Amino acid sequence: MKIGYGRKRIYIIGAGIAGAALAREIAAKPIFGEVVAFLDDDAVKIGSAIGGIPVAGPLNDVVRIMKTIPADEAIIAIPSATNEQLKHIHEIVSRAPFRQVKILPRLSQILDNSAHLVQTRDLNPEDLLGRTPVRVSLKKSLSYLRGKRVLITGAGGSIGSELARQLLSGGAARLYLFGHGENSVYEIDRELRLLQQGGVGEKATIVPVIGELQDREYMSFLLKRLTADVIFHAAAHKHVPLLEENPVEAVKNNVFGTLNLVDAAREARTERFVLISTDKAVEPVSVYGASKLLAEEIVLAADDGRSNFMVVRFGNVLGSRGSILPLFQKQIAAGGPVSLTHPEARRYFMTIPEAASLVLKAGGTGTGGELYVLDMGEPVLVRDLIHQLIQFYGYTPETDIKIACTGLREGEKLEEKLFRAGEELEPTDFPKISKLIRASMLRRDLGSFLDDARPICYFDPAQPDLFRDRERLKGLLGDAVPSLQCLVGYGESN
Repeated sequence: MKIGYGRKRIYIIGAGIAGAALAREIAAKPIFGEVVAFLDDDAVKIGSAIGGIPVAGPLNDVVRIMKTIPADEAIIAIPSATNEQLKHIHEIVSRAPFRQVKILPRLSQILDNSAHLVQTRDLNPEDLLGRTPVRVSLKKSLSYLRGKRVLITGAGGSIGSELARQLLSGGAARLYLFGHGENSVYEIDRELRLLQQGGVGEKATIVPVIGELQDREYMSFLLKRLTADVIFHAAAHKHVPLLEENPVEAVKNNVFGTLNLVDAAREARTERFVLISTDKAVEPVSVYGASKLLAEEIVLAADDGRSNFMVVRFGNVLGSRGSILPLFQKQIAAGGPVSLTHPEARRYFMTIPEAASLVLKAGGTGTGGELYVLDMGEPVLVRDLIHQLIQFYGYTPETDIKIACTGLREGEKLEEKLFRAGEELEPTDFPKISKLIRASMLRRDLGSFLDDARPICYFDPAQPDLFRDRERLKGLLGDAVPSLQCLVGYGESN
């Protein structure tokens, strides 16, 4: 079969720099299709041609234009588009008979507007929900990583894998992709290599590493061997109700895993260590929140002036493995109902790429021993998010897809906070990142908690009865974290 026979026909929405570059790349790789038209609302461009491809008209006329210039696929090539603009574009292209609609990354995910075909992906709900992501100059944000060896824990997860994608453009010498799940590490390793082949970023050496944070000796051996300059610690168990049922594993991984990594990093003289934390660590009412609070305390206590150990805290991330969005999508696909815990439940939301770009920015501008909070905007009613998601898939809320209130699950709050009452945010040089003026939230000494919890998480022949004693551990958590005291099963009474 000849190359070009039956090739898909493509519209590019946006006749700017990114759209023109994309058209040139597709022309050079005809196996991927043929660009047959641009759509752009700029009246000056309409009627002209870019590289011999007509700018056929404004987006609103897409249905009419497709009658004379048929196409199979549309690619939205407007990296600077706001969420409102993308919603408008989605509404219009949904009326046209495209088989597929793709999108180029946001400005914060690409370097100097140099988007590539390999970066295009399907348009998804996260592109339209919530606020318009903050724009961060990737080139400036990543300058501190040039020539460095960078380790990402949880590299196969949602945040870790996005950090890795953006770090491709940072000029790092090596990217170490650390995780305990071989499939997820394999997937991001393979994806990064394909991105590099497609011209994305610089030629960093990519090194996948399978291992367990909970293995203290291995972590010490590994960090001495890798000599990483910078660590982004994104690995954690995150599902709130699941960790309520598995408190020992939550503490073993999120607390002792962090301790093992921190101690290994200090031994290896790592220059910079960034823990990725969560709003659920603020006055926690769940095992997960308490474990992340303890992880924060471990990292902040580790800073000794020679290295920069810091924490970056933010709220929910749309589409991450720990978020509720994938569940909502499955419920909609099944015809509903969509489960809402409470009609007044509110959460902070941002997209995965925005969270990753701000973490990278904070990692370069922050100083050791400090906790930084990302500007999440105003909290959003989860009910409104569900309505928008149902509408994205072309249904009417409550008419086509019902919403069922199920009640708050164990360990959940009605509304999350990014800091406690009485704490203050201090501005930094970047307006969307603030430093938290804080005090420890723990009621007991961190070291003594770790000593008491260790034989519960790791078998000690001298104290065999304590091993995996979840009730004992929950009591220790209640003693250490005051906000857990109000919950049944936590605290000294246990």
